[in-house]
Amino acid sequence: MAHWTLVKGRIHLGSARLIYAGLVIVAISTGLLLGLALLGVSLPVDPAGRAVPLWQDVIAAGVAVASYSVFFSTPLHMLAWPVAVGMLAHALRWFSITVVGSSAAIGALVACLVVGLILTAVARRWHMPFAAIGFASVVSMIPGVFLFRTASGLLQLADGSDTTLELVSATVADGLTAIMIILAMSFGLIVPKTAIDRLSETAIRAKS
Repeated sequence: MAHWTLVKGRIHLGSARLIYAGLVIVAISTGLLLGLALLGVSLPVDPAGRAVPLWQDVIAAGVAVASYSVFFSTPLHMLAWPVAVGMLAHALRWFSITVVGSSAAIGALVACLVVGLILTAVARRWHMPFAAIGFASVVSMIPGVFLFRTASGLLQLADGSDTTLELVSATVADGLTAIMIILAMSFGLIVPKTAIDRLSETAIRAKS
């Protein structure tokens, strides 16, 4: 988690991780767009969305968290926490967006705040790495579709054959939405972790 590394003051390592993450995003977007281009298909910048039932959203989130954790060799005794909390977080995000009518960024913020609160306590109690279980729990909220649509819009703008105001505005909107979601996720995970750690340190110092 690059943002957590930066907060801890490890600037060089955090910057390197941010650059690496950016390169991974560029590589994935490039591969996706090249594959679509080979098939003569383009990725729409502003496709119409559709509502997904809560149970489908929660199950899909659980599968994504479990798959990510297994892929990165998470020990089995740690697997249950990120899966369970990740499913709860997605349920809160679904409720915030679908029922309350919040934006995608606000939904991600609410979900990640709950993840940060729960998993900080879990990590401290059972001596688990917070970065591993915390990121795994929210990995399915990464705004990949907005990043891919932004990349597709930029490619269409660079081509210049069909530049319209709608294309420009949709590309900018997708990019800003992706940035806002990533910032909301970072804030939601970092703030509870930092606050609880500082409160615990203060309590320990007071006892000593």
